Amino acid sequence: MDNKNSISRRSAITGMGAICLTTAFTPVLGADFNIDETSTASYPEDPKTKYPRPPFKEQKQPWPGLVSKMDPRPDHGEKSYKGSGRLKGRKALITGGDSGMGRAAAIAYAREGADVAINYYPTEEEDAKEVIQLIKAEGRKAVAIPGDLRDESFCKSLVDQAVKALGGLDIVINNAARQQTHESILDISTEDFDATMKTNIYAPFWIIKAALPHLKPGSSIIGTSSVQAYAPTEDLYDYAQTKAATTNYIKSLAKQLAPKGIRVNGVAPGPVWTALQVSGGATMEKLKNFGSQTPMGRPGQPVELASIYVQLAAEDASYATGQIYGSSGGEGNP
Repeated sequence: MDNKNSISRRSAITGMGAICLTTAFTPVLGADFNIDETSTASYPEDPKTKYPRPPFKEQKQPWPGLVSKMDPRPDHGEKSYKGSGRLKGRKALITGGDSGMGRAAAIAYAREGADVAINYYPTEEEDAKEVIQLIKAEGRKAVAIPGDLRDESFCKSLVDQAVKALGGLDIVINNAARQQTHESILDISTEDFDATMKTNIYAPFWIIKAALPHLKPGSSIIGTSSVQAYAPTEDLYDYAQTKAATTNYIKSLAKQLAPKGIRVNGVAPGPVWTALQVSGGATMEKLKNFGSQTPMGRPGQPVELASIYVQLAAEDASYATGQIYGSSGGEGNP
């Protein structure tokens, strides 16, 4: 009899529970399926058509070029990048911060809570002023340090100025680069070759040496490599070499600095729409069809790489070092 009563009570409780659950969840389930087809909810965009596609109009600027004079203007995240405090309190130095991936990183870093110092060539002042205003608009400290990275003494001074103005340093992005197209190795003068090597290889060497005494465990060094390091084109003989070397120094330095708690990583863009292309980095024919050879059928925009630079400096990427993160529209490596 006790057993029957026990079963009876258990059945009653189970039945009541089922009724309660049905009552509790039916409205919620109903709400899930009442989809308003006129809703303005945001859905992912088709990446193939999200940004301008070739053909592009012919345009040429003297080196190093200005973003403000490009058509169409690249998107660095000026309006689109939304931060979430991932780099709050950090202090970053970014070379080539006036345009391209450097500009995109500077904007993203400020919106993630970092203070930022940018370096740029003196003739790029017009673009740099825009970046400085965007950083300040986020309530972050913005430091402009123009100068020529081919000068060793300036590279040392650059780091000193950044440390003093920011009150320290824990992120260094070596992004500035020189890229000039030449049909033949015979067209490259020793002066041209030297300028590319000093900008792309010597400058990061000098800057990292000057910065290391200021970098504590948890700091990050990020280099901008390129798909050219893995799949070089015939017209960028000297530039491609420097990007292969960049990839190599990132992996080597990562091993050297890991015991000190300093991470070293790189970003390897494919064809990205920047001032490099319109200031001698591409022939007019290549410029008109820039990015068309990728599976995506278009060049990337600098903002599409901004989150990679954020991730590589963020705390939740603490196990990533010696890595090269590619973004090339489906083309090349890594």
